[in-house]
Amino acid sequence: MKPLNGIKVIDLTHMLAGPYAGMVIADLGAEVVKVEPLRTGEMTRGLLKSDPNYSFKDFGAYFLTLNRNKKSVSLDLKTDQGLQVFYDLVKSADVVLNNFSAGVVKKLKIDFDSLKSINPKIITCSITGFGETGPHASRPAYDQIVQAYSGGMSITGPDANTPTRAGIPIGDLGSGLYSVIGILSALLSREKTNMGQHIDISLLDVQISLLTYMATMQTLSNSDPEPIGNAHFVHVPYNSFTTLDGFVVIAVITDAFWQALLDVVNVDSLRDAQFSKSIDRLKNQKLIEFELNKVLSTKPSDYWIKALNEAKVPCGPINTFSQALSDEQVLHRNMVVEVEHPDGGKVKMPGNPVKLSHANEESYSSPPHLGSHTKEILKDWSKYSEDKIQTLIKENIIQSVD
Repeated sequence: MKPLNGIKVIDLTHMLAGPYAGMVIADLGAEVVKVEPLRTGEMTRGLLKSDPNYSFKDFGAYFLTLNRNKKSVSLDLKTDQGLQVFYDLVKSADVVLNNFSAGVVKKLKIDFDSLKSINPKIITCSITGFGETGPHASRPAYDQIVQAYSGGMSITGPDANTPTRAGIPIGDLGSGLYSVIGILSALLSREKTNMGQHIDISLLDVQISLLTYMATMQTLSNSDPEPIGNAHFVHVPYNSFTTLDGFVVIAVITDAFWQALLDVVNVDSLRDAQFSKSIDRLKNQKLIEFELNKVLSTKPSDYWIKALNEAKVPCGPINTFSQALSDEQVLHRNMVVEVEHPDGGKVKMPGNPVKLSHANEESYSSPPHLGSHTKEILKDWSKYSEDKIQTLIKENIIQSVD
């Protein structure tokens, strides 16, 4: 059993932030139904589908990963009949998730005020770049735009002259996760109030929230932080280091860890009392890192990781993706899973990191072909007859793949 079994979600999203939220909820057991335009479906279907390296049987890596455990209904929302079909789905739904630009849902007549008149218990969640209110609500935004706008890029990278985005799209992924938090909160609230509500998630809001203590440091000091590469602004050594065959990260956050590190690297010059305390090591950061790089570069990463782990010094290799995805700890935690393609074959992708002690089923169904569940969902959710469905198909209101 999965924890969200019985929850019905209509997923109107595209690209990354919204589909990622839908994927997380689907992995947790909700019945997530993608409602997609006729013929083309949502735009992520076309992303990378023709790239032989990043696709499998006409599904690109984006679509394969973000749409597992989902179903697909294809209908024309821009027609009155299509809108009525959507409203009939809403009557049975718990959540409607979208990441249209601000104002689009109202124009389409699928905003919260419109839907709550159909289903007073409905929960809606909209993900936009700048939120649904404020002077910039109408501006479009993507992940890197909000990484830049939020100040996040100003503290990422080697120096102040090279602002750098995070390697993963943290704005999109963070917004997807906060959407899930909002949806779960609204579902819990509904248990107490018997009322639905609307959730307004902004990529910019999320990025500002993720600044956490560094934003508070700025407000206290009135001084903007600057990027320091992989180093830490308090702890030394806390950085990446070159080995004979790669790179490792060492994170010494206590004086006890420092003494343990010295026993491993055996650099006499670093045993000087001037380096024994954290505050003094910070003053001598460049010298300490220079000496450590000299000795660490003489042996391979595996040697140092083994020795440092035995000494209980926090450390880790800087893995490539292939190394990370084949790591014994990652595999033990079922964090690489095989998901079937609807046309046969399997694709490996990241698993679900939420490990529950009771409702702990982990299973993954195929990402859907466009409209492959149209009939099933309209019969199950809306109690449509086969004749009514066939009429809607002939009138190009819905699309079904049997």
